[in-house]
Amino acid sequence: MPSEITVPQLGESIVEATIGRWLKHPGDAVAQGDALVELETDKVNLEVQAQESGVLSEVRKAEGDTVTIGEVLGLLQEGGAATTVAAGASAPASQPADASASAPAPAPSPAEEPGGPTSPEVRRLAQDLQVELAQIAGSGPRGRVTREDVLSFAKSRMPQAAVPSPATTTPAPAPSAAPPTPATATASAPPFDETGRREERRRMSRRRLTIARRLVEAQHQAAMLTTFNEVDLSAVMALRKERKDAFKEKHGVSLGFMSFFAKATISALKAFPRLNAEIQGEEIVLKSYYDIGIAVSTDEGLVVPVVRDADRLNFAGLEQAIAALAEKARNGALTLEDLRGGTFTITNGGVFGSLLSTPILNAPQVGILGMHGIVERPIAVKGEVTIRPMMYIALSYDHRIVDGSESVRFLRHIKDCLEDPTQLLLEG
Repeated sequence: MPSEITVPQLGESIVEATIGRWLKHPGDAVAQGDALVELETDKVNLEVQAQESGVLSEVRKAEGDTVTIGEVLGLLQEGGAATTVAAGASAPASQPADASASAPAPAPSPAEEPGGPTSPEVRRLAQDLQVELAQIAGSGPRGRVTREDVLSFAKSRMPQAAVPSPATTTPAPAPSAAPPTPATATASAPPFDETGRREERRRMSRRRLTIARRLVEAQHQAAMLTTFNEVDLSAVMALRKERKDAFKEKHGVSLGFMSFFAKATISALKAFPRLNAEIQGEEIVLKSYYDIGIAVSTDEGLVVPVVRDADRLNFAGLEQAIAALAEKARNGALTLEDLRGGTFTITNGGVFGSLLSTPILNAPQVGILGMHGIVERPIAVKGEVTIRPMMYIALSYDHRIVDGSESVRFLRHIKDCLEDPTQLLLEG
């Protein structure tokens, strides 16, 4: 009797998902633990694994379908021989009608992959760029193949042309013995608008849809304002230059700017606790712990992994935690626990060249700090004009519980900490 493949529990507050990609197809032999299908949620992507060995006999949900917890995705038939697809079964939308004859070879299980399991994002990238993961030497932990490894390998295979962006890459059409018929050509032709210009429609991922919804909700539900200041980073840069070699040798991680900003932010949150609070109904919940979210940009959208109890970490601990979360985000390996909660968020648009911006609150948080690019500018110091490395910083806050004067003093506190970073070293 076939066993059902169902949507597992997805985590706190997540009740539905979208079918991202089937990794096995009807008729494929499956070993226990093999990944069968990828599910996209608003927070992370995850794989549904086979609970027993057998053959995938039926697929009931196609790629792009929305599913809920416990819903049946397909059937797994016991035994090692391929069986015919059950009546009424449908292959994924991308499968041809004779999927049992033309389906690609089964995807390797995590144990079979070179250097350990790769993330769904990396596997999709390799498929888009038409490269074999088995041919790539991984540079990640335990030889794991990363996104950068795939891109570098693809570039080495295409010396005469730039590697196409994964977002716009389409597989090369299979060669045919004869030119396509008019009907076939029409079906495969790219869409055009009414004036004959090319355009393309793509389904938004569940994460992108959720990001869009939450950003709009944050602007509609909070009395959001932004205040600005500027920071002279001369002292921070001098301290980093003096200590960076010894720091990396001792701790195995570089001394970056983010740990300084995290330390300064935590100091300011302790001085102005309502920036570390949230509104629940008619109550203000003041939090005595400091779980700092660090915004990370990925191909699938912005994610905000959280550094737990950041106030208990020294500079090395912060740098290690931030680097580990950023690596997991780039490899699509973040877990729900990595993204849960958070009391305050820091976002750094400066890495992309932003000079000034107004960050949007990460609800239900009531504050977010925006970092920007470091630019040498002439400023007046003790009556003289001098060139200093300056950064604009921005604080967006919920005016419902944070007063304007409080927000200005909060940002000034961060400025003072960064312009005299020795006090941060004394604090932790």
